[in-house]
Amino acid sequence: MESPNPRLPNFAPQPNSEEPLIPARMLNEFVYCPRLAYLMWTQSEWVDSADTVEGKRVHRRVDQPGKPLPDASETSVVRISKSITLASEKLGVIARIDVAEANNGIVTPVDYKKGKRPHVAKGSYLPERVQVCVQAMLLEENGYRVDRGVIYFSGSKERVHVELDDELRNETLNAIADLRLSVGQGSLPPPLRDSAKCPRCALVSVCLPDETHSITGSKLVPRPIAVPKDYSLPLIIQSQGACISKSGETLRIIDKESQQTTVRFIDVSDVSIYGNVSLTMPALTALMEREIPVTFHSFGGWFRGMATGLGHKNVEIRTAQYRASFDSTFRRRFARDLVAAKITNQRTIVRRNWKGGASERKDILRKLDRAKIASADAKTNSQLLGIEGEAASNYFRAFAGMLSPTGFVVDKRKSGTSDHWFKFEKRNRRPPTDPVNSMLSYGYAILTRQFTVALASIGLDPYRGFFHEPRYGRPSLALDIMEPFRPLIVDSVVLRAVNTSELTEKDFVVATTGTSLTQTGRKKFLQAFERRLSMLTTHALFGYQLSMRRLIVLQSRLLSRHLLGELPIYPHYLPR
Repeated sequence: MESPNPRLPNFAPQPNSEEPLIPARMLNEFVYCPRLAYLMWTQSEWVDSADTVEGKRVHRRVDQPGKPLPDASETSVVRISKSITLASEKLGVIARIDVAEANNGIVTPVDYKKGKRPHVAKGSYLPERVQVCVQAMLLEENGYRVDRGVIYFSGSKERVHVELDDELRNETLNAIADLRLSVGQGSLPPPLRDSAKCPRCALVSVCLPDETHSITGSKLVPRPIAVPKDYSLPLIIQSQGACISKSGETLRIIDKESQQTTVRFIDVSDVSIYGNVSLTMPALTALMEREIPVTFHSFGGWFRGMATGLGHKNVEIRTAQYRASFDSTFRRRFARDLVAAKITNQRTIVRRNWKGGASERKDILRKLDRAKIASADAKTNSQLLGIEGEAASNYFRAFAGMLSPTGFVVDKRKSGTSDHWFKFEKRNRRPPTDPVNSMLSYGYAILTRQFTVALASIGLDPYRGFFHEPRYGRPSLALDIMEPFRPLIVDSVVLRAVNTSELTEKDFVVATTGTSLTQTGRKKFLQAFERRLSMLTTHALFGYQLSMRRLIVLQSRLLSRHLLGELPIYPHYLPR
């Protein structure tokens, strides 16, 4: 039955030679969800899911090119051709046809789909029929006669015929025009609202539909769909003299004692190398091809740099980031919110871990509250830095009050006396002069790497920030976004390591030039740090649980949505 108000074809201007042709698959996605198509095609976003992996498996046998299609003038040839690519400058589209069946002058495009045939009118949904219609129109433009198309559903092993009527052709032309217009305007379409399509969408953790609506005023509770499991984890190599090489689909690590470890590429999210560790070119090339970043650190843990493949192709996000970085009003507002969030989380750590008297606890909390209020009124970056520094000074003066009185050692120079091994008086660095400061410095360096990788993975430039001034080699944006996470992750790890005696005096080297962790101590600290990243936390805004590692990626994506103008604010993570 025809629509009472059928839409006329909306022919967009012809694409010029510099504009890419629209893939037929993107038309399918656009009809299904305009935002999904924009994210995939314009912003080059992609995340594999069980459904997409199954789809690739189904297409495997038809992805290998077979015999070419017969000439359009050969009317008596019977032939089945696989993986045929056709393009049209006139339509502005390109398509790879899974199977084209030629029989007595008529060619039928066959599109393979996973799953079972849906029991709906016309045998299949509109997005799939539009994709087949594009393929048919391309065949027609190349001189072939096409009567209908076919969709093959591998799950039920059924073929569904697609009638190429005027209504479907108009829908297809309109979809081409609308997608081209959306891309030309450079505007990300809004997310679907409470749609049943979202939970199983491969890009739900990128799109953030429920989260976006929640921040912009929706009263619907976000569904816990944005957080896939951590199937791949960081690979950290700090054994000095170790060599990393490629062996098939695995990384092989051989240390100086000739002990060998193998790790599959699919199990690795990123690689961290500390000190004197070598990496062969085949291994580095394989990591780059798989977009697995490699970060390089000094022996003591300082973050030196990162190697990636081609990097994220989302130019829109970086353009918005650079534009905002030159906007003094945006920077000042962002910096004030950032400092307030950091002070709030410092206050949370004190409230949770204070072991001293009640009056002292009340005094430090009151000072942090005053600093948070003052940050909202800061007029210049210098004033804000002063407020942040004062809050940090008060916070670290209280840090000793969060350490348990354990780990006492006898001072043999003074008979009958003892001293606290993990005594902490104030924050110091370069080099740190005591064990607690050495752990804090080491932890902040690791956290910087964590945020640098996360920001780069979604297309942001970690080196152009808003609060920390840009400087050669400084990942300013990573330092910005990690500020509220310093107390929640690093300080929390240090407190737990000391208070549970996970690290002892044997894990440190104390010298006149400073204090540092031993190799065993670094290993213990890294294990504690990774445990903290794997711990589940409940997001205060969205109500669902996710790991701290996933939270860092989620916050990075929320930042990108804020920079693109989709979110009015950047929502900081402020646990209770």
